[in-house]
Amino acid sequence: MSKTTWKLDPTHSEVGFKVKHMMMTNVSGSFTNFNVEASSEGEGFNSPEISFTAKTASVNTGNEQRDGHLRSPEFFDSEKFQSIQFKATKFEKSDDENYLLQGDLTLKDVTKNITLNAEYGGLQKDPWGNIKAGFTISGKINRKDFGLSWNAALETGGVLVSEEVKIHGEIQLVKA
Repeated sequence: MSKTTWKLDPTHSEVGFKVKHMMMTNVSGSFTNFNVEASSEGEGFNSPEISFTAKTASVNTGNEQRDGHLRSPEFFDSEKFQSIQFKATKFEKSDDENYLLQGDLTLKDVTKNITLNAEYGGLQKDPWGNIKAGFTISGKINRKDFGLSWNAALETGGVLVSEEVKIHGEIQLVKA
């Protein structure tokens, strides 16, 4: 069976995260510079090989000061560790639309196997004849597992930044 190559459609894709601040509200962020490459067997999205990369310096929370702190050695250390990588090791169907996406996430030279939920939106042909595949990705990681351990204690108990990071992505791929 032949391999089909898929490229990211960056204008219809986004990758973001949410972290609890002061244990009461979520702060959202995203990466503005990222890429997904994939290949699959045959014409559909079967037995895919998937890799993801995001440039840590492209983190954007809508606040320059916070973005600078996230790029600092206390978090991503963007000068030393310029990217986050994910390499899929397993893509397993759990029902008609949902999959478990397992893979190795590397952040600050720490690699851990994680599992994400992937909702497959299917294949569609756009008005220009391009075949596209759509996915909604979600999951969570513990940032301390990857060396992102900065925090501050609150006077009333608890911490300023949660250890749990919720990941969310809307990914549209186009058949090359």
